[in-house]
Amino acid sequence: MPIFNEAEYRKSVGAFATGVVVVTGIQDQKPLGFAAQSFISLSLDPPLVAFCPARASSSWPKMRATGRFAVNILALSQQATCNAMAQSGDDKFANVDWVPSEGGLPEIVDALAFLECDIEAEHEGGDHTIVVGRVRLHRRHREQHAPLLYFQSAYGSFGELT
Repeated sequence: MPIFNEAEYRKSVGAFATGVVVVTGIQDQKPLGFAAQSFISLSLDPPLVAFCPARASSSWPKMRATGRFAVNILALSQQATCNAMAQSGDDKFANVDWVPSEGGLPEIVDALAFLECDIEAEHEGGDHTIVVGRVRLHRRHREQHAPLLYFQSAYGSFGELT
């Protein structure tokens, strides 16, 4: 069996285009968040979603402690927001427009859609955790705008949407 090449593996899985979301939460009145491309709609009945934070994440353990999180599905115009949320540090929201949702979670202004969830389950997944959330509230904001996509280590979009 050939030696496993991690760099080539990254290129292989990078050939799968994904949408980009920001998972948000709140702790001690402070917003928390991180960018994720490992997001899926898992079930319609009951309404479940899943995402996979890195086990090394400093934000996820704080969100986990509250028992809930939100998912903000990003538009093509929100690449700067994604970059801010992909960084380590405490002040990720310094240049990000957001408002508290009905449940008090950070809702990013101009995101394509917003989902507020309770943690349903967690599973080990190598160097990541698989988090399943039950959707409690959802809304679409910008139906005719292009999504922010991630493909082969670059951002992009598709189609004629603006």
